[in-house]
Amino acid sequence: MQKKVAILVDSGSDVPKSFAQEHRIFVAPLKIIYKDREYEDRLDITPEEIYARLGEEIPKTSLPSAERVKMLFDQIIAEGYNTVLVITISTGLSGTHNMIRMMAEEYKNLDVRLIDTKNIGIGSGMQAILAARMLKAGKTIDEIIIAVEESVAKSHVYFCLDTLEYLAKGGRIGLVAAVFGSLLKLRPVISCNKDGIYETVAKVRGSAQALAKTISIAVSDAGRHARYAIAVAHGNALDVANKVMDEMKRLLPDSVEFIKTDVSPALSVHTGPGLIGVAVQALPDGI
Repeated sequence: MQKKVAILVDSGSDVPKSFAQEHRIFVAPLKIIYKDREYEDRLDITPEEIYARLGEEIPKTSLPSAERVKMLFDQIIAEGYNTVLVITISTGLSGTHNMIRMMAEEYKNLDVRLIDTKNIGIGSGMQAILAARMLKAGKTIDEIIIAVEESVAKSHVYFCLDTLEYLAKGGRIGLVAAVFGSLLKLRPVISCNKDGIYETVAKVRGSAQALAKTISIAVSDAGRHARYAIAVAHGNALDVANKVMDEMKRLLPDSVEFIKTDVSPALSVHTGPGLIGVAVQALPDGI
């Protein structure tokens, strides 16, 4: 049987909405949980609404609902697909990958393949973008998986935050590290390690220096690859993101592609406003 392949991501991958629509990428929304109600990431709440309410309540986040994932699988089947490539944010940061994997076992008529990007935000989403472009170019599911997994092993996202408060409250980097940073006005540049868990790759004093260091690390990383793509992500910091993008274009004119996006509501909860991230995606030859 000829394979008709669908791509499914979670909303934490931050695939730009226009690209997802153009390439028919299915998106499983993470959940934002306030005391009075739950929301689905980007479907009925925006990052701006998260930031506006952070002063009164910091919500919790959770996996996509089982009902929503089931609805997406049913929709995929209804549209005639028999194969699904699931590309998710890191299993080291979220249980979404394993939850979708378990639900996929109920769909015996679907060939479901899963890739753990070991990354977060657009660092994850760029792998879905690569897969979608390869699919459109007529590559097979096996060729796509080989290329994406090769890229996953060599790609990174680096980000700096305006404040460590929200990562600390969410338990994402540890209270001690956060308090230490705020007391000394140190700002970490954070990435994901080979296991897909947050790690500090540099510490500098002050926000401006942290941003400069983030750019410097990304440029150095890009220099290790023959072909690469660059993305800039932001949390309610569009003006800064625009300046960073201009700088990346100046410093890395050979990049195959430049992508700019905001971070999802779910990620906004853990990072707060002011985040700037720069992703460097290693691209296989000929793709």
